[in-house]
Amino acid sequence: MRLCRLFPLHRRAGHDFAENHGGCAQARTPAYWTGLRKRATGPSEAPMSRPRQPINRRYLHDEAAMRMRDMISSGALKPGDKVNESELAESFGISRTPVREAIKMLAAEDLLEILPNYGPRVRLINEAELKNMLEVIAVLEATAGEQACDTITEAEVDAIEVVHDAMIRDWSNGNFPSYFTRNRQIHDAIVAASRNETLQRLYVSLSGRIQVARYSSEKTPEQWQKVLHEHVEMVRCLRNRDGAALFSVLREQGRSQEKVIAAT
Repeated sequence: MRLCRLFPLHRRAGHDFAENHGGCAQARTPAYWTGLRKRATGPSEAPMSRPRQPINRRYLHDEAAMRMRDMISSGALKPGDKVNESELAESFGISRTPVREAIKMLAAEDLLEILPNYGPRVRLINEAELKNMLEVIAVLEATAGEQACDTITEAEVDAIEVVHDAMIRDWSNGNFPSYFTRNRQIHDAIVAASRNETLQRLYVSLSGRIQVARYSSEKTPEQWQKVLHEHVEMVRCLRNRDGAALFSVLREQGRSQEKVIAAT
């Protein structure tokens, strides 16, 4: 006689356990009961197989590249200057490896060029290339100004006006290094206020190469008066959110800048 007839299975929740599980319990293999336990307890959680991926702080080569960009845009490294890997590493307080990686990054951005049997140097810019770059930058700034009038906040306009007023005082006092720095800050702030990330990337990659030529060229008294008037108009257009007018002011300022640099 089969044991399942002598020992009837219990009923659970109104269902016949024997019917649900195929009748005689003893006739099932150990694998069968293992499957039942798994279904009763639910699937077990698989252990995490992926390795830990902690969030890293800024890489050293990114920081080194940023400092080198600043050195190029400020004129500390001029077109044609040799880039000494060891000196930069010592100056930054890091090893040569991240400096070497930063040099590769800046070479990819056309800020540096790596010459055989010489090493890296700040990329030279000929007259025709400089003219073309100024033309493109002028269009980028004008477009950014037009877009900024739709997105800029009142607080941002106030901040630009504060820098503008300080820039005018610098000019009156003959503090031209500070004047040029504040001038750059105003243009950079307008571009940032456009909220156009693609435009900003193009602007930074181009303008960083010719900052010194743009902001330190000599001007006649008449040219100075024109530049100062254009900056007053820039702030007025931003305050009034007049994008079309600001586009025209920045575009004309770019053309004037081309003529000034060409004459030097």
